[in-house]
Amino acid sequence: MANEFHSFDDKSVQAALDAARAHFDGALDATAVNPADDGHLAVAGGCIAVTVENGKVCLNLPLGIGKYCLPIPSIIPNGTAAEACLHICTTFGIPTGVRVTISVAGKVIVTKTFGKC
Repeated sequence: MANEFHSFDDKSVQAALDAARAHFDGALDATAVNPADDGHLAVAGGCIAVTVENGKVCLNLPLGIGKYCLPIPSIIPNGTAAEACLHICTTFGIPTGVRVTISVAGKVIVTKTFGKC
């Protein structure tokens, strides 16, 4: 049986992108530049309920990254309810990647970064 690919809410992803862009609006002029700020910002893009299937959780990731399955340790049985959370990574408000965490019973068991975070 094929794995189900879970998707994040488009509105939550867009809200994260908007927040990152808004943070840097106007901050790039010479009078507002803070030398301690490297421009990197990760903003929460939402969490979704997922299920462990065949020892993995499969996700359809935004920003053109596409479908990807994350391995789940074998001590977590198939059928276990889990949560996948997404952070949108940006540099000066421009998206550069995503970071995904998978949690079971409130404990993070897998973290994976795609692109630059």
